[in-house]
Amino acid sequence: MPREEKKRLGTNAAQSPRAGLNAAFSRLDLAGLPAGPEPAPAAECPQAVWKMGRVVLRRETARRGGKTVIVIHDFATHLPVSVIETIAKKIRAGCGCGGAVKDRTIEIQGDQPAKIRAVLEAEGFQVAGVK
Repeated sequence: MPREEKKRLGTNAAQSPRAGLNAAFSRLDLAGLPAGPEPAPAAECPQAVWKMGRVVLRRETARRGGKTVIVIHDFATHLPVSVIETIAKKIRAGCGCGGAVKDRTIEIQGDQPAKIRAVLEAEGFQVAGVK
C-alpha cells in the first residue's frame, strides 16, 4: 500500500519586496529625509562604571559539623541576585570547591579566604573581613 503524500508548506519561500512586512513601508518616500546622526566611535563613548561596592568575608564553623565555610555578605542593595549568583559561580570555579547563595550571601566551602579575596577584587569589589 503506497503512502500518501503530505502537503508541505515551504518555510524559506522567497518574498517579494512588496509582500509581508515590507508592504507597509513600500510606498514611503525616503528621498526627502535627512541623514541620520553618525554613530560615535567606540573610543569616545564613556563606559558606564558599575560600582560593585564593599563586601565582608566571615569564617564560620558553627552548625556545620566542624567544617569551615567562608561567608561573603553585605552586598550592595543595588546588585540583583543574578549578579550575586554569577559572582558565586566565578568564586567556586576559582577556588575549585562548592558553595551556595542564600539570602544575598555566598557560602563557600573550605578555608580559602585569599583566593576568594582575589576573585572578588578582580570583579571590582572592596573586600573587608578575614585576611
